[in-house]
Amino acid sequence: MRHTSKLGSPALLLGLAALFGPGCAAAANQNGGFYVDPNSNPAIWVRDHAADARASKIKSSIATKPMARWFGNWSGNVGTAVSSFVDAARAADKLPILVAYNIPGRDCGSHSGGGAGSPEAYRTWISSFASGIGSRRAVVVIEPDALAQLDCLAADQRSVRIGLLQYAAREFKMRAPNAQVYHDGGNASWIAADEMARRLNSAGVSDIRGFALNVSNYHTSVDSNRYGASVKAQLKAQFGYEKPFVVDTSRNGNGSNGEWCNPAGRKLGVVSQNSASGAEMLLWLKVPGDSDGKCGIAPNTPAGTFSPDIATRLIEGR
Repeated sequence: MRHTSKLGSPALLLGLAALFGPGCAAAANQNGGFYVDPNSNPAIWVRDHAADARASKIKSSIATKPMARWFGNWSGNVGTAVSSFVDAARAADKLPILVAYNIPGRDCGSHSGGGAGSPEAYRTWISSFASGIGSRRAVVVIEPDALAQLDCLAADQRSVRIGLLQYAAREFKMRAPNAQVYHDGGNASWIAADEMARRLNSAGVSDIRGFALNVSNYHTSVDSNRYGASVKAQLKAQFGYEKPFVVDTSRNGNGSNGEWCNPAGRKLGVVSQNSASGAEMLLWLKVPGDSDGKCGIAPNTPAGTFSPDIATRLIEGR
């Protein structure tokens, strides 16, 4: 459906909720109204480096734009951290964007390796995450790469991971009923659409809003929309239902050059917004300027650490 800023009257929003479910109405009410995180990595860097010649550009182009906050084993009590973040967004009457990133064996032990220490610990963690949102509105992406990276796991560990993702979907459905929740569906050049549809279905995508594409990657929205449409078609053909999807546009302004780890020549994409076609939302999920790992144009910057050089290159497209 098309979302416009004119969808503001309570009567119309109630009608939308009745027709499409509460998630769609909530997004419609937040067109251009996603939450700007005042404590994002780029915002903190700008505050701490006000005299730096790059600060003004990073502030205007990145730090003042709505983007996701990622939660993982660095977040302390995740229920408290999530609740505080969502509370701040509600106070501002904006829609917060959150990413859950704590699956055991995260990133196959690569640059962003880590995660919960056991399946039991993860179940406790993700339940607390969902409870931290409660009845409030939010957009949530569950565990980037967790499904696309199944192949790096032994067979028994694959089934454990699928079970954990099923559990996460059920917990969000039960504990955060007004959140729009998306499993991660990889990107346009990774897993074939028919296989990704099978993985999404096995992970319980039927229990949540849909799936997210291009998280922390660079593929254009055109390519991501094409892939998303194929995954939707495969869900329908194989399992009899479709699901909407969202696309990470944080760094896809110049598309992909085939590299994923801090490649040169990439550019910021369109800011977080509702979409009239293809993806239902275009979102800054990866925080622009945060490193992918010690690689590419940031060989000494660990994953998740903000780099003003990466940020400036993304602003300038170089």
